[in-house]
Amino acid sequence: MSGHSKWHNIQKTKGAADAKRSAAFTKIAKEIIVAVKQGGSGDPANNSRLATVIVKAKAANMPNDNIKRTIAKALGSGNADSYESVTYEGYGPSGVAVIVEALTDNRNRTAPAVRHLFDKYGGNLGATGCVSWNFSQKGVIVINNEDEDLDEETVMMDALEAGATDMETEDDVFTVYTEPDACTAVAEALEKAGYVFESAQVEMVPNDYIKLTDEKDIQNMEKMLDLLEEDEDVQNVWHNWEQE
Repeated sequence: MSGHSKWHNIQKTKGAADAKRSAAFTKIAKEIIVAVKQGGSGDPANNSRLATVIVKAKAANMPNDNIKRTIAKALGSGNADSYESVTYEGYGPSGVAVIVEALTDNRNRTAPAVRHLFDKYGGNLGATGCVSWNFSQKGVIVINNEDEDLDEETVMMDALEAGATDMETEDDVFTVYTEPDACTAVAEALEKAGYVFESAQVEMVPNDYIKLTDEKDIQNMEKMLDLLEEDEDVQNVWHNWEQE
C-alpha cells in the first residue's frame, strides 16, 4: 500500500509486531488448510494456491515445521475443519473504502461481528461490489531496506527480470508489484537471488486514496481496523485510507 503510505497499511494488515505473530500464524494456517482441501494436494508444485500461501507464510517468518504440520493436518482423514471464503465491502469514516476478507465456518457469527464494527466506528457495510471496483488485485512483495545495503536500481532490475510489472520506493522499503498469478514465481526468484521479504502475497490495491483530517474520524478508523484484524475469522483488511 510511495506517497500513500502503503507500507503502513501492510504493517497493520499483517500484524507484523511480535505480539501479534501467533495470531498471524493461526490465520495463515487456516489459509493453508483451505488451500490443501480446495487444491486436493499437499504438494505446492501441484497446488498453485498452496504455493502462494506458503510464500506468504515464509515472508511472515512462519517456521517450516509449522507449515509442514499444518499441511499434514489438512491431509489427515480425521480433519473436519471446513471454512468458506466470504468478502465484505463497505465504508469507514468519511467514505474510506474497506474490503474485509474472511475464512469462516459460521457466516451467522462472522457477518454480524463485521457489521457491528462498521456501524460502531462511523462506517457502514455495503453491497458486494460497492467499493471493490476501486481496487486492483496485484501480487505485492515488500522488501525492507532499513540497513540501506540494497541498491534501488539493482532491486528494480532483479524484480523485472523475475517477472514483476513495477516497483515503488517509499522511505527504506521497496514494494514490488506482479500480476496476481505471477506472485509466487516472482517471489521464489527473488528469494533465490537472496532477498528477504517483509510480506509477499496477493492484495487488493486501491486505485486512489482518501486522507482523513478529523481527529475523531482518524481514531475511529484506527480502532475499526484494529478490531477487524483481531477477529479470528478475518484474514485480510484492505482500505484506501492514506495514513501519514
